[in-house]
Amino acid sequence: MIILMICSTRLGFSTRLLGYRRNLSTACMDDVLFEVKNDVGIVTLNRPKALNALNTSMVVKIKPKLKEYESLVRMVIIQGAGGKAFCAGGDVKSITENGPGAKSLELGTNFFQHEYSVDSMIGKSKIPYVSLIDGITMGGGVGISVHGKYRVATERTLFAMPETAIGLFCDVGGSHFLSRMDKHLGVMLGLTGCRLKGSDVAKAGIATHYVHSSKIDGLRAKLIEDVRDPGTVLAENTDDLDAVEFTMAPFVEKIDSIFSHERVEAIVDALRTDGSEWALGILKTLSEVSPTGLKITRKEILKGKNLSLDECLLMEHRLAYRSTEAKYSTDFYEGVRALLIDKDRNPKWCPASLEEVKDEIIDKYFEPLSNDKELQLS
Repeated sequence: MIILMICSTRLGFSTRLLGYRRNLSTACMDDVLFEVKNDVGIVTLNRPKALNALNTSMVVKIKPKLKEYESLVRMVIIQGAGGKAFCAGGDVKSITENGPGAKSLELGTNFFQHEYSVDSMIGKSKIPYVSLIDGITMGGGVGISVHGKYRVATERTLFAMPETAIGLFCDVGGSHFLSRMDKHLGVMLGLTGCRLKGSDVAKAGIATHYVHSSKIDGLRAKLIEDVRDPGTVLAENTDDLDAVEFTMAPFVEKIDSIFSHERVEAIVDALRTDGSEWALGILKTLSEVSPTGLKITRKEILKGKNLSLDECLLMEHRLAYRSTEAKYSTDFYEGVRALLIDKDRNPKWCPASLEEVKDEIIDKYFEPLSNDKELQLS
């Protein structure tokens, strides 16, 4: 009788475990969806409960599919499921939750290598690549959209590169596109993680087109049905923003002057000298994010202006490797802990101030890796 009960219990546990594994496998299989309609490849990021945040499973699947589509379809459309987010970023929590160590470094290296490879493929795509960035579009979500030819924003779009708040730097090609934005706006967005909404995303040049979210389904259908050049279809079916003012317009000249400085300390001094309510708000933000992340971000944007996208991604992979390795600072782990794991929003940065972050240490982040660890791009 006792033996029978034990066997029954074990059978029940095994059945539940098998069911869990099936559910887990299904979830991994369905985290990104692919279909072809009228010679258009459609990629749907399908983790709506996680705001479609990219994980390793997703980027591993996207890379070969984009390569396949180049010879199979006339255009790619990428979108997010759920209505709230296109893609809220990379799933860095899964990389760092075990703390610094060999396992985290392995997970991080694997993820960043695949993610940056996808970003590179998008930038070099031989066919039109259309991103429907309806909803939250941050970090990794920017990487899989901004390097493509067309990006369509809506009033629900919320853009940000918030990496300095988690002790990281602006990656996924951030050093490339932020360095090319007008009036040093990209420097400000990269250092502060400042959010842009709706039409501002298009006015800043991050999106190429804008349409109300109520029309996004119709726009997608027209892109699929109409075999003309997608640029023509988009021009005919999106909104003219010429009469819409960029809400940051009153601050553009200040941004251009203040964020043109090559050292973060000089930017901080210029903001203090300005002393306006706007400047004090920016100063508060900069005081809360990682000092190491700030200095790495400013340097990578300076370098990125004269580099190709692939060269930027190679540089950023070195930065990501060393941030995950945590040899010089554990800020990446501390930032994710404070913002995403414990959610106390009280990170203890180390070093704790800009003055303590030595240039020679920042320089080490940018040094080449050994050949077996460098990012390999085709």
